[in-house]
Amino acid sequence: MKRKLIALVGLLVAVALSADGQTAPESLAAGAASSSVSSASADNPAGPELHERYPRYQLRKGDTFDLDMAFSPEFNQTVAVQPDGFVTLKGVGSVHVEGQTVPELTRTLKTAYATILHDPVITIALKDFEKPYFIAAGQVARPGKYELRSDLTITEAVAIAGGFNEKSKHSQVVLYRPVPGGGFDAKVLNVKKLLASRNLSEDLRLQPGDLVYVPQNTFSKIRPYIPTPSTGVGAYYNPVPY
Repeated sequence: MKRKLIALVGLLVAVALSADGQTAPESLAAGAASSSVSSASADNPAGPELHERYPRYQLRKGDTFDLDMAFSPEFNQTVAVQPDGFVTLKGVGSVHVEGQTVPELTRTLKTAYATILHDPVITIALKDFEKPYFIAAGQVARPGKYELRSDLTITEAVAIAGGFNEKSKHSQVVLYRPVPGGGFDAKVLNVKKLLASRNLSEDLRLQPGDLVYVPQNTFSKIRPYIPTPSTGVGAYYNPVPY
């Protein structure tokens, strides 16, 4: 009887272990999937980057700023960003600052001067810098470079550039955004769909240096080759002798 009882207990334990072995990976997989989804939504750079409402100005080559030290006036200076993105500072030498915002620049300079000063207090004031701008190109009425004086979206930028022309492809407007280190990040926006739905909540907001490009529609490309009653087919037949 004891042997049967022991065998039954052993069988139950084996079944329990087997069940745990099957369900544990599934639960772990589900947890991993959940973690992956939450991580993807939290770390998705495309959304927040393109929808950042109040972007800070980033230093560019040729910009100048005043560096003021309240307790170490001997290090006060006006600094220019060189063509390679570096600045030359009194006492610490060259530091790369291109692409940094004023708060980031302040932290960078504090770190640099901390090697010769104890807890330096630094104030940065931009002096001469490139005014924020965007470029409208392609099939708009007035392509060119425009000052980015306020918070603008793609549809507003197109309107400032004179609006679409008869050759515009409204459904594939491209926003090219410069990325650190060179190159561009491209996003396509269906402006035609946004305007038709009367919902501009997904309209992308511009940042300084953005390029809004409106491509040419297919019909305008082939239109010169379509015969009209006034020209006839013969006008488009021009055999080339070989």
